[in-house]
Amino acid sequence: MTWRPQYRSSKFRHVFGKPAVKDSCYDGVPITRSVQDNNFCAVNPRFLAVITECAGGGAFLVLSVHHTGKVDPHQPRISGHKGNVLDVKWNPFNDYCIASCSEDTTVKVWEIPPHGVLKNLTVPWKELQGHSRRVGLIEWHPTANNILFSTAYDYKVMIWNLDCPEQVIKNPVRTISHHTDVVLSLSFNTDGSLFATTCKDRKVRIIEPRSGNLLQEANCKTHKASKVLFLGNLKMLFTSGTSRWNDRQFALWDQDDLSVPLLEENLDGSSGVLFPFYDPDTHMLYLAGKGDGNMRYYEIGSEKPYIHYLTEYRSHQPQKGMGVMPKRGLDVSSCEVFRFYKLVTTKSLIEPLSMIVPRRSESYQDDIYPMTAGNRPALSAEEWLSGIDKGPVLMSLKPGSQIAESYSEMGKGLGNTLDTRRSHSRPGMLQLAYIQDKLETKEGKEDGGNTEEERSWTPVSNGEDYGLCSPPKSENELRLKFHKQQEEIRRLRELLNQRDVHVTQLELEIKNMKNSQPHQGSL
Repeated sequence: MTWRPQYRSSKFRHVFGKPAVKDSCYDGVPITRSVQDNNFCAVNPRFLAVITECAGGGAFLVLSVHHTGKVDPHQPRISGHKGNVLDVKWNPFNDYCIASCSEDTTVKVWEIPPHGVLKNLTVPWKELQGHSRRVGLIEWHPTANNILFSTAYDYKVMIWNLDCPEQVIKNPVRTISHHTDVVLSLSFNTDGSLFATTCKDRKVRIIEPRSGNLLQEANCKTHKASKVLFLGNLKMLFTSGTSRWNDRQFALWDQDDLSVPLLEENLDGSSGVLFPFYDPDTHMLYLAGKGDGNMRYYEIGSEKPYIHYLTEYRSHQPQKGMGVMPKRGLDVSSCEVFRFYKLVTTKSLIEPLSMIVPRRSESYQDDIYPMTAGNRPALSAEEWLSGIDKGPVLMSLKPGSQIAESYSEMGKGLGNTLDTRRSHSRPGMLQLAYIQDKLETKEGKEDGGNTEEERSWTPVSNGEDYGLCSPPKSENELRLKFHKQQEEIRRLRELLNQRDVHVTQLELEIKNMKNSQPHQGSL
């Protein structure tokens, strides 16, 4: 029988990585030298946070996503920790709220001013005290508002409810003590009803968070897992780690049976930890090694052989960690499906890296942008703690379809409440909700004072906040902004043309319906 290659049709076969030009990178950032196996970086559509090297305590920078170029060495920092900061995570439902954990055994939650950090921040909104040793990892619940998970070198996982009025919280909602060593990674399933962990004792565990019950435990002698991911709704777990001969490898597991992995595959003999990233919308998996310059990406299927290799992005600059932009912050006009922020310590550089699906058409591509998890919580903290589970609230990425809103319950019990609704518009779209809200509040006001909610609004043009934009520093930057503005005008004209066509079609349908009514009456 003649051998024939088996070809798979895939719309993501030719995805390629496009690094940002030098002017769009963040230069001169003193990235931390910590050996912790974390990403040291967190991103949302407004801000970029990165852990920095500093003396006498721990600190991290919060920069506007649009403030690229050379970073001021005296840039204000968030420096309230007494030990090195080990991890930072943005609240998925509030772009102005970030949590950090440190070697000083505490977790702190910070409010970021709407216009960015203009002076050093040392006083957090909430301080969580419960761990007895340094806290190495934090994660926000994917669907419930203000629920935070932390794990430390005391081998405990703690669940915190931030909706309580106290500024210093000493009693977690629940403490989970199933681990016999340091927890290396933590991942939630889609609705947050389960979470999986990898531990230094080489075991993978699946735990029900509210009851603290251990549901599954895997101990594979041929695979030492260091990172774990729930693969969306595929009922599978992905782990990356090393083999018994210290080759880097990954494994795939059935969520309901962790006795034997479904698949094991060796990659190479490098020693850097593998960081996996999964996109449930495109079913693409990215593998980036610490200290590597390359990145492999795969497509995940529900049937054997499950994992299909696509291609590899290569670079000469090694990464220490990677931040990931949420889907609502991507540039859909260029068919961008994923964006990394790569920490290059050798050059004190943060380099955005866009993963792009090559398409000839410049219009919105529905097939690569399905409905995705938005920035509205599906549940309050009390609802989730009472036993309710809900999947994420979905949103469309189509320009003009809707304006994503951040909801925060953060200000309860505080004088300077931030229980505000802050809007994040898609690039190139006018903030209709902002204008309507302004008109309503103007009509309803009798006194001339401005409310806190009004002050929190920030007009956005060309995808950038006026308050966070810096003037062009060079002729090249001015030309770049001009081209961006022209592109915005072109997109708006195209959108208007589409709506004009739609209006004409509706008018014709109404006319046809009116013409058909007399004939039906005569019959």
